[in-house]
Amino acid sequence: MNDRTNQESQRHGEKPVKRREMSRRQFLSYTLGGAGAFMGAGMIVPMVRFAVDPVLQPKSQADWVKVVEEAQVTEVPKSFKFKVHQVDGWYESDPELEAWIAKGKDGKVFALNPTCKHLGCTVNWNGSPEHKDEYYCPCHGAHYTADGKNLAVAPLPLDEYEVKIEQGFVYLGQLGPNKRV
Repeated sequence: MNDRTNQESQRHGEKPVKRREMSRRQFLSYTLGGAGAFMGAGMIVPMVRFAVDPVLQPKSQADWVKVVEEAQVTEVPKSFKFKVHQVDGWYESDPELEAWIAKGKDGKVFALNPTCKHLGCTVNWNGSPEHKDEYYCPCHGAHYTADGKNLAVAPLPLDEYEVKIEQGFVYLGQLGPNKRV
């Protein structure tokens, strides 16, 4: 706007329009600040990405693990150990796990995790003379039925592995809640 329009607008009671211009100093400050922030982000983003990358990777289902011949599985639960390969963040390992494997009354093979649902101790089959034909936790006296149903102390049944049988061998998969009880 020029001076003439400003004078006209003042006569009509309007405020004159002020023109804001950017000084050279402001322009240099904004330009250097923006370029510095861009370069800083270029250095920090890859480091953050490297640190968080394993957390961002989608988790895959556990592979099936061959554990035992089906002929060795009876109605009385037996403990079998097996190894799984796992990647936990940047750390790869092959921990040894244990499962109680048995045939149910329906003839189907099932496998239970021996970790007590009370405080995480390991349960044993027939571990106490007072609780015959039950899983028993020696830490706090929790006991379970042969199907893993909780009878005392523990709030939940024993977890159950997915089971499949191929060519006469029992394979264990993902661990989940007990579906038998």
